[in-house]
Amino acid sequence: MSAALLRRGLELLEPPGQGKAPPGAQRGRDGPRAAGAARRRKRAAEPGRNKATVKGRVVKSAIEEYHKKKPVNHLRENLKYMLKGRLVADKAITEKVLAQNRGRKSKDQPPEKAEKKKPEGTVFTEEDFRKFEREYFGIP
Repeated sequence: MSAALLRRGLELLEPPGQGKAPPGAQRGRDGPRAAGAARRRKRAAEPGRNKATVKGRVVKSAIEEYHKKKPVNHLRENLKYMLKGRLVADKAITEKVLAQNRGRKSKDQPPEKAEKKKPEGTVFTEEDFRKFEREYFGIP
């Protein structure tokens, strides 16, 4: 038996007229710790459910716990949700939204697209070249 249980038993057996000694006078305890010990004793005396007993405890099934924590695949529901709405916004509106959400730093800006250069064609045709050859070199 613990000392605390013995003390409680002795307190119950005391004659009713005697009363307890003042908290500071018990066994020569003085100071801030004595008050804390008295508070702990009062709290322990309150009737409450004994947590050491098995009565009233619900046994948890390991299988049920496993099924609770098992990952659930939400792919089908997500696909249904995504395919349900087919509203597509205008390209200009989406560009505005993306521009607003981008940061102002240069690293947040998208790379600038270089304009495609059209292959430079000649102004002269094959017929013009032949005509030039005849005039310049004198080839018939």
